[in-house]
Amino acid sequence: MSEGRAPAGLRYGSESLCQGVGVETIRTFIAIELDAALRAALAELEGELRRAPLARLGRWVDPNGIHLTLKFLGDVSAGQLAELREAMRRAAATVAPFELAVAGLGCFSARQPRVIWVGVEDASGSLARLQCAVDRELGTIGFPPEGRPFSPHLTLARVRDQANGRERAEMGAWVKAQEVGSLGRMRVTEIALMKSDLRPTGAVYTRLDAAHLMQQGEG
Repeated sequence: MSEGRAPAGLRYGSESLCQGVGVETIRTFIAIELDAALRAALAELEGELRRAPLARLGRWVDPNGIHLTLKFLGDVSAGQLAELREAMRRAAATVAPFELAVAGLGCFSARQPRVIWVGVEDASGSLARLQCAVDRELGTIGFPPEGRPFSPHLTLARVRDQANGRERAEMGAWVKAQEVGSLGRMRVTEIALMKSDLRPTGAVYTRLDAAHLMQQGEG
């Protein structure tokens, strides 16, 4: 979803929100949560990277909050959560459980980084199918499809706004020079509807609901 664009799924009327009439909203997204082993591996990697001098340019994510986003929904009304849950369940039921591999380090973009990430690999193609299913089912309740190709990753840090062009270029070169191999694998069996609370110390994520992937005998 492009920045600054209100989700089309706000059926209660985006105008009333913009005019501040008091409709309660929740900032939400759909994601795959990581298991404890992967979170521990990411915490160890992040700890090593943060010892480098250039690490001061990044706002590092709490490893306990790292997740794989499938679709960012933005602000939705509390009354919309029921249909969001149903759409998520329909999407999850179309894909069987699968394995993800986590490996490699990179950034968006390479020359002037904004985000530092760890890569996610899925040789089966199930992750891409799952994201497409989520996009499709959310479209049935009014949320626009993603405007860019799905690029699965786990965000480790965001480069601070104060970083100048030279510093960003140095950080991009530093990230490229890092040799990060496999951090582990995990079996994906469910997806989650998440709530995001933005705080001065960073975002706090809370699971609102989860949907199991296709069960044996289904489909």
